[in-house]
Amino acid sequence: MKWLLFTLILTGLIIWWRYAQISQNKRSSAKPPPKTPSEASSAKPAEPKSMAQCPHCGLRFPQGEGVGAYCSQEHRSAIDPKGWWGEAEWIKSPNYDSRPEGLPVELVLIHHISLPPGQFGGNHIAEFFQNKLDSKAHPYFAEIADRQVSSHFLIKRDGHVQQFVSTLNRAWHAGVSDYFGRERCNDFSIGIELEGCDDVPFGPAQYIALKELVAALTKAHPISAFAGHSDVAPGRKTDPGIHFDWQRFSKDAGIPNRQLPYGLDSRS
Repeated sequence: MKWLLFTLILTGLIIWWRYAQISQNKRSSAKPPPKTPSEASSAKPAEPKSMAQCPHCGLRFPQGEGVGAYCSQEHRSAIDPKGWWGEAEWIKSPNYDSRPEGLPVELVLIHHISLPPGQFGGNHIAEFFQNKLDSKAHPYFAEIADRQVSSHFLIKRDGHVQQFVSTLNRAWHAGVSDYFGRERCNDFSIGIELEGCDDVPFGPAQYIALKELVAALTKAHPISAFAGHSDVAPGRKTDPGIHFDWQRFSKDAGIPNRQLPYGLDSRS
């Protein structure tokens, strides 16, 4: 009887072991369940990051890790080696040529402009500097549409800065001009236009932008003087006019009196 019971138990264990082995083989040969979308996406190899190249130093870095198109705020705030300011909107004008070889940039000339005269806003100034001004859009435009002029920079009423010509090149902004006996001021100057006119004060945002721009220019070029268009073309030009605050400009930008040869008084 004991042997019969032992035989039955042993037979049961053998049957159970065999059944378990068969079940394990079935599980091993079965296809794995399909992955969920999240599992599938996580299993994909990471795609390489898109790279950007700093216009100032040429450094390549992953997009989104710099300051805009620049690798650092320091480089964005500077005039780059090609003469362009990272804080400005670049709108390239065809109205420029090369400076005389070896002649340093020593003078900043401040102008004002509004198109139509006395009206602010819009894109007419940029169109004018690009030779794209529609002569039919305003009676005054018919008088000036064919002129080929430009300035290096324009500071709009809200402080937004546009750059049209590299500071390394000669923009056509001063015309017939004389700086203490030195004619052709375009050869050795940088032109900054303020959106404005003789009859309206300039805005606080414009002075702030002008300060920041001047800081960048003085680091990039051996600037030794600042003057108004009327200073180098008296009788022909009146800008930047009586409402430009030379004292505020000098104080904000940290310009010493020796670099303001025409003084701090308003120009009438």
